Amino acid sequence: MYSTSDFRKGLKIEFDGEPYIIVDFLHVKPGKGGAFVRTKLKNLKTGAVIDHTFRSGEKVGVPDLEEKEMQYMYEMNEEYYFMDTSTYEQIFLTAAQVGDARKFLKEGLVTKILFFKGEPIGVELPIFVELKIVKTEPGIKGDTVSGGSKPAELESGAVIQVPLFLNEGDVIKVDTRTGEYIERV
Repeated sequence: MYSTSDFRKGLKIEFDGEPYIIVDFLHVKPGKGGAFVRTKLKNLKTGAVIDHTFRSGEKVGVPDLEEKEMQYMYEMNEEYYFMDTSTYEQIFLTAAQVGDARKFLKEGLVTKILFFKGEPIGVELPIFVELKIVKTEPGIKGDTVSGGSKPAELESGAVIQVPLFLNEGDVIKVDTRTGEYIERV
C-alpha cells in the first residue's frame, strides 16, 4: 500500500480497481481542517485523466503491473502484433491500447509492454528511435526566415518538423515523448 506521503509524479497506483499513474499532485495544508493531496491521475487502460483529492495519510493500492520486453512485428486490421523476446510468445494490442505510440512503431523495434493482472494494456517506447525519412520537400537555399524547418513523413507514418538540410532517405533520431527531431544518424 502507498500512503499519500509516497506520492510523486510517475508513481503507478491502483485506485477503484484500475491502474493509474500520477501525472501531477499538490499537498495542501489549509489553516482550518485536515491536510489533503490534490492529484491528477491518468488511467493506464483508457488514457482518461481525472482529478481526485485524497485526505492526508489515506492509503491506495499497489497495482499488479508487469513489464515485458517485446519486439514489434507487424500491424494487421488495426491490431498490432508483438513477440516476447524470451519465450517467442505472440500477443496483439488494439489501436486504442497502443495509442500515440503507433506513430513511431517500426518492424523489429524492441518495446516494453505493460500488463495489468496478466492482460496487456499499453506500450512503452524507447525514448529515442531511429526512423528513415520517406517523403519531404527539398529545402530551398536561403529559406531560413521560418526557422529553417519543413515537414517530413517518416517510415512509421508520423509527420514531424525537420531541418531544411535533410532529404528523403536520411535516417534521423526522434524523441518519442515529444515527437521532435533530435539529430541525423
